[in-house]
Amino acid sequence: MRGVDYALVQALKKRAGARGRSQEAELRTILAAALLSPARPNLAELLTAMPDVGVDADFQRQNDQAAAAVVFD
Repeated sequence: MRGVDYALVQALKKRAGARGRSQEAELRTILAAALLSPARPNLAELLTAMPDVGVDADFQRQNDQAAAAVVFD
């Protein structure tokens, strides 16, 4: 493979061999997975999709050190 980093070529050979495929077949599989799979949502999209449940007080941190120590007994 011209112009491709030696380490990448070796990793491709290893991956293809482990899957019983030729390097070309493995490369086609990698490209198809990368280019044809649906895009993953980013953090902002995940956060805006969360339902609005509970109140802020449900998520407040408790400062009771004695109660925290009992958890590990």
